[in-house]
Amino acid sequence: MTSMETYLNIPALLKAAASGHADAVHPGYGFLSENADFAQAVQDAGLTWIGPSPQTIRMLGDKVEARAVAAKVGAPMAPGTTQPVKDAQEAAAFARQHGLPIVIKAVHGGGGRGMKVVRDLADVEPAFESAVHEAEAAFGNGECFIERFLDHPRHVEVQVLGDTYGGVIAVGTRDCSLQRRNQKLIEEAPAPFLLGSITQRLEDAAVAICSEVGYVGAGTVEFLVAPDGTLSFMEVNTRIQVEHPVTEMTSGIDLVSWQLRIAAGASIAGLKPAHDGHAMEFRLNAEDPSLGFAPFPGRITALRAPSGPGIRFDTGIQAGSIVSDHFDSMLAKLIVHAPTREECLQRARRALAELRIDGVPTVVPFDRAVLADPDFTAEHGFHVYTRWIEEVLLKRLDPEQLKPDGMSARFDDADTGLHRTWIEWDGRRVEVGLPAGLVSSLGTAGVAGDGTSHDGGVEETTAHDAGDILASITGTVARWLVDDGAEVGAGTPVVVLEAMKMEIQVTAPIGGVVHIAAQPGDSARSGSVLGHIES
Repeated sequence: MTSMETYLNIPALLKAAASGHADAVHPGYGFLSENADFAQAVQDAGLTWIGPSPQTIRMLGDKVEARAVAAKVGAPMAPGTTQPVKDAQEAAAFARQHGLPIVIKAVHGGGGRGMKVVRDLADVEPAFESAVHEAEAAFGNGECFIERFLDHPRHVEVQVLGDTYGGVIAVGTRDCSLQRRNQKLIEEAPAPFLLGSITQRLEDAAVAICSEVGYVGAGTVEFLVAPDGTLSFMEVNTRIQVEHPVTEMTSGIDLVSWQLRIAAGASIAGLKPAHDGHAMEFRLNAEDPSLGFAPFPGRITALRAPSGPGIRFDTGIQAGSIVSDHFDSMLAKLIVHAPTREECLQRARRALAELRIDGVPTVVPFDRAVLADPDFTAEHGFHVYTRWIEEVLLKRLDPEQLKPDGMSARFDDADTGLHRTWIEWDGRRVEVGLPAGLVSSLGTAGVAGDGTSHDGGVEETTAHDAGDILASITGTVARWLVDDGAEVGAGTPVVVLEAMKMEIQVTAPIGGVVHIAAQPGDSARSGSVLGHIES
């Protein structure tokens, strides 16, 4: 059984519900939370589904149909296709008509999967094919549509609640602009530095969209806000969001509790959100920001959580926990609340200084860097946008600032206890040293003292030829982008690895003829040989 067959296994989940004598199912915020077939199966099993109806999930989960609903109620939107795009040629035709950049999105997707921004016509075909592959793998449907892409937009969303009596309210706004690979890293509520008129338009549009479809439960309506004030509807997430705690802290409304109440028949009439201060959430992922946010599985060796007024730390890990490469990289969430945004920033800095997670790299050094940058922290302005991390912040920072806590000493240690290997990341070949104990704990394969795998997976050695195609992360070979025997140039993307629900392209280290070794589905360690380029 694959990892996907565990967390997407509807029959197994229903069997667990029956054996536990459950009378309701809360889907959380994983992939199945927006799966209409799962919602229907829960209801067909005689259980209460805590969320919107299967029909609503299906309608809003189809991004093209959701755009039609938004257009009907007059929500602001950028130009886009009204039907799924058949092929890359149709996508290119849209780009010629409406101009670049465009964004290719999975019709049935979310969370950044199957989403590609294209700024050059020559990139439309590979981007379209990649989006289709990601969408098929993540959602079982590769259909995609196209929108005109707004440059330098903020990602602002509206939290809504709807009941079974037709009531819908906007609970508040959140800003989720700090992202990498379209995955949110830091969120805050309310969305700062928005004109009151814009906030009102966003909340009115969100309520209108959800009212139109008879929305029940907690949901999020997402928008882009351009620097000139242009607004564009993106999608509706028919579930509770990872970042819901910041809205709970500032509104005084327990959103999960209200999901349960609404499912039990409660009315939201008279429910009024408070406007209590400011809150931020930091997603603490097992990723190395100094290596382009590469995901890293491993073992948690120590954990020290922050505490104090306004601090909430949600996690399921402890010292000794194993972080698998088969699932999401998020280890914990740090939520900080204070009377004002400035006080919230100060409190967050203190909490991040106290926090320590050892054993795997995390994004904590990156979070600290964000809280030191005036683009994010200025009292009278807000200059971040959805690609600000890649386009601005990372270019300002010295990679040493982003090294995980305590990692420098380990990497600089030259004793024989280190396992040394080469990896390629963002086109750079880098030799790294990892403690042998840590390396042996990664993934499911054992590594002998000579660095060679003995489990039948992709072979790993510590000495490499210049033409070796090396795995940049520990994960699974998703697909090859070129055929065996193809001739490629240095830097050409040749193979895609998947780990922790992310896809990472590996490029050719030199120009020449490709000889494929690892096959799709094979497990691979960081630094292992996937193939070879014969120059």
